[in-house]
Amino acid sequence: MVSKPPVGDPVQDAPQVTPPQHAAAGLPAIGHTLRIAQEQMGLRRTARTLLKVNQKDGFDCPGCAWPEEDKRHVAEFCENGAKAVAEEATLRRVTPGFFAAHPLADLATRSGYWLGQQGRITEPMLLPEGGDRYEPVTWERAFAILAEELRALASPDEALFYTSGRTSNEAAFLLQLFAREFGTNNLPDCSNMCHESSGSALTETIGIGKGSVSLEDLHRADLIIVAGQNPGTNHPRMLSALEKAKAGGARIISVNPLPEAGLERFKNPQTPQGMLRGAALNDLFLQIRIGGDQALFRLLNKLVLETAGAVDEEFVREHTHGYEEFAAAAEGADWDETLAATGLERSEIERALEMVLASERTVVCWAMGLTQHKHSVPTIREVVNLLLLRGAIGRPGAGVCPVRGHSNVQGDRTMGIFERPAPAFLDALDKEFGIVSPRHHGFDVVRSIQALRDGEAKVFFAMGGNFVGATPDTEVTEAAMRRARLTVHVSTKLNRSHAVTGTRALILPTLGRTDKDVQAGGRQFVTVEDSMSQVHASRGNLPPASPHLLSEPAIVARMARAVLGDGSATPWEEFEADYATIRDRIARVVPGFEDFNARLAADAGGFRLPHGPRDERRFPTKTGKANFTAAPVEYPRVPEGRLLLQTLRSHDQYNTTIYGLDDRYRGIKGGRRVVLVHPEDAAALGFADGAYADLVSEWTDGSERRAPGFRVVHYPTSRGCAAAYYPETNVLVPLESTADVSNTPASKSVIVRLEESASA
Repeated sequence: MVSKPPVGDPVQDAPQVTPPQHAAAGLPAIGHTLRIAQEQMGLRRTARTLLKVNQKDGFDCPGCAWPEEDKRHVAEFCENGAKAVAEEATLRRVTPGFFAAHPLADLATRSGYWLGQQGRITEPMLLPEGGDRYEPVTWERAFAILAEELRALASPDEALFYTSGRTSNEAAFLLQLFAREFGTNNLPDCSNMCHESSGSALTETIGIGKGSVSLEDLHRADLIIVAGQNPGTNHPRMLSALEKAKAGGARIISVNPLPEAGLERFKNPQTPQGMLRGAALNDLFLQIRIGGDQALFRLLNKLVLETAGAVDEEFVREHTHGYEEFAAAAEGADWDETLAATGLERSEIERALEMVLASERTVVCWAMGLTQHKHSVPTIREVVNLLLLRGAIGRPGAGVCPVRGHSNVQGDRTMGIFERPAPAFLDALDKEFGIVSPRHHGFDVVRSIQALRDGEAKVFFAMGGNFVGATPDTEVTEAAMRRARLTVHVSTKLNRSHAVTGTRALILPTLGRTDKDVQAGGRQFVTVEDSMSQVHASRGNLPPASPHLLSEPAIVARMARAVLGDGSATPWEEFEADYATIRDRIARVVPGFEDFNARLAADAGGFRLPHGPRDERRFPTKTGKANFTAAPVEYPRVPEGRLLLQTLRSHDQYNTTIYGLDDRYRGIKGGRRVVLVHPEDAAALGFADGAYADLVSEWTDGSERRAPGFRVVHYPTSRGCAAAYYPETNVLVPLESTADVSNTPASKSVIVRLEESASA
């Protein structure tokens, strides 16, 4: 039975807390999956939909970007993927009547959970200048408003075109083409907030900003290091790959400030034995202090250098550059400083070294725990240093594995969604379409917020996502957004960004991954690229949530026609009618996509993009080789009486989408405003378990930011550290607190103090 959406926001004043769990998935995951799916879709629709997730003739999960094996399970999805599908394929609807009953002021008071639970948006909506609520608008009028505002700009660079990682390759290619034909490189995307640090570090060191491994490499590895990542919640299907690797003899080291159930034991719901007993995954858990990873890997590199026969000298000699400078820097690594930076015991690091030395094939996986610090780029470079020393790039069963958190965030970047595009890409684009793309760099996410704040940008267009909910410094970001003349969101469902608008605002409802897409040229499909560079098709199978929806490619094509008019020679109408024509153009612009349509037709599983370092140990860097680096070791210094806070997801959450108010694996139920603190740290600060505190962040300029009313939970995190959920804690992250080089918000290392809550 499909349930109705909540009428009021649930009370979260007194979350229940039980001890954290020590195993992930199993029967509880199946039960939770079926309950959520039935509430949103009903039993029959659940079966029809979930059995098509990640199948070769089905649709790509709108959740994470973890790849599939060639042979698929009947149920090729995880608990959180099923939640993502259920939320999109829901039978709940947000109609014009909903907006008539809920003025903007009301929407602004609602939680992200309540907004998301209301269902699919059915018609385009306009918030007129001076209006207090959204009202229906025709598609023609919506595009006319967009054209009016964009044409009125003093410069194309006063427009911002943001892309969420859910956007298909075809829609992303069209959006960047339109933006550049319009005259700007202002193409911020969600990668700016997550793996930009990975791309920056990998491009400099190995010449390509993507991972170098396949699923088969993970299965063949001797050692897998999982650093700054919680796959049990954020990439649950990765646990199956780790389980398979373990069965093949691999060992696993996890490096994280929090113990995570999924890496302790995985109860695979695909097998009876997995359901009953599960498989222990961790061989070594290094409970590191937040931000201590660079120091750890630097010391490991020093110890490898000091071990006779440990360095792959032939690989270093033939394929690398900068070894001498790096080796000199590594020699300076200090045990005492490393132990202080990491909070680890000497014996733990020595055990990790033994495992590294015993491995011929090592894979290092990481996610936001490494990418969202001031020193994230040098940290990831140091990871690469370790793999270069061991000759572990371009070797089967070894390599780098940045695990992407959104289903096509990597593909969007491949398609040209980037504020700093390569000249070769622009040259190819211009040659294909007869345009002149701008060569000056555009704005990334942080710079876009600053531009809105400072009046440099006036129109904000978002292809999916929840920009306001995902970005840092909430009060600054929301004030900046309200300065825009027009804000536009291409969306399937409501989120916080729809309640924080410019002078005028548009909501353009679009097809989801699960929806059947029929255009003038017939039934269409789109494509995506996963974390391991595999490109494949995605075909929705459900009737669209409303007859008034347009697909993402159609929205971009119609916007382009309205804005550019007869002055554009680009065949936008043709692109809307038949996505194969878009792929033909991609094939001529983007390397690796040659014969795009033919290759998709030949293999339903798609194809893997070329990767020089992986395929032939060819490194397209400035030196022509893989580059060792030698940055000074950094780690956060925390004043007395303060804690270092990391923001993170709950298990009932996907990015900023809140599925529920529980975090089952961490023992939290019925509330999200909790802060996890080590019992000894909490006692020293005078906070009992169950006390309520305001979190107050302190920035280098003396400014403070406050997030009130968090229940203190005594939790086995690393000493001196704390953790709390975003987006509730994004308010604590200063806009100027970013990673060097990548400019990614430093959401994993926020200095805070705890103050007794006024509401305690």
